[in-house]
Amino acid sequence: MPKISRRNILSAGAAAPIAAAVHQSAGTMFAQVAAAPATSLKIVTMNAFEPAEVAKIVGATPVKVNFVIAKDRADFRAQLRDADAVYGDVQPAELDLAPKLKWIQSGAAGMEGMPDQLKKHPVIVTNYARTFAHGISETAMGLLLCLTRGIAKYYMPQFYKQRTMRSMGTVKSDHHTELVGRTMGIVGMGGIGTMVARRAYYGFDMKVIGIDLRPVPQQNFVAEMHDPTYLMEMAKRVDVLVSAAPATPLTNKMFNETVFRAMKPSAHFIALSRGSLFDDMALVKALKEKWIAGAGLEVFPVEPPPSTHPIFDCENVVMSAHTAGWSPDRQVRLVDLFAENVRRYSIGQPLINVVDKVAGF
Repeated sequence: MPKISRRNILSAGAAAPIAAAVHQSAGTMFAQVAAAPATSLKIVTMNAFEPAEVAKIVGATPVKVNFVIAKDRADFRAQLRDADAVYGDVQPAELDLAPKLKWIQSGAAGMEGMPDQLKKHPVIVTNYARTFAHGISETAMGLLLCLTRGIAKYYMPQFYKQRTMRSMGTVKSDHHTELVGRTMGIVGMGGIGTMVARRAYYGFDMKVIGIDLRPVPQQNFVAEMHDPTYLMEMAKRVDVLVSAAPATPLTNKMFNETVFRAMKPSAHFIALSRGSLFDDMALVKALKEKWIAGAGLEVFPVEPPPSTHPIFDCENVVMSAHTAGWSPDRQVRLVDLFAENVRRYSIGQPLINVVDKVAGF
């Protein structure tokens, strides 16, 4: 099956409006021809889609679609016998129960948990890369502003613990810093990284430097693009270092003591994609010993971190709870993308967001 680069945008005429709406930030897709046009299509899932969502998915194609929402795992397995496609996960032992299965639409963006049996199976897997980037990028900037404007360190504790409002520092002190003119380094220029770069450049007049494993067309809001060997140099240069790469063996704990020691004492670290990318104990040390100024953590290596974890003793940390991609709007994009892929699959067009099973994303 011919592949198109993950970093190319599809230009399939009728699909363009939906693809653009779902991926307005992306600039990146990975596509693969699914199959010859179908005359009928059976989709099986355990996801409780609402009737209006099912109608949108089924109505996306002129082909007759049998859309089955299984009652339980046993029903799901029984329905796999003649399923063409699945929404959700398929356990390794279930692959042998689905001789007709050609396509799995994962309900997630990250694919680090893909079992070896699925990696070796010829079934096409698509995911939700970039679909959640809107909310995640907004959370990234929110975390960062809480740090740079002193909200997390100085003012929220006053509100909750002291029931007062008292200014900190002076008009010239670094208790409050600005993002304008500062440099942000982003590791992982997929959907999340690209959207964060847009927010930083257009919203806050920041300079953006990007790193990605694969060649990425340089957007006009990104000043420089580099390969992963540039990480240490990036760490020395930037005022904000953002973790937005996928979780793979190559990225495990890539943000470690060496990287944190290289950063400026005034710099901030923002973790967005997966907690496995950073060494939490090295980060604690960096914060307590003031190698860096602060950290905004949407993710953590163990979620939730135990109440005894020393991260809670670090004064300049702000955390969300791996919920940055949540919102009612996310669900609309999720259904729209699945509907578009159903349309594409049914007429033999390339699918959006085909996972590279070897690379793991």
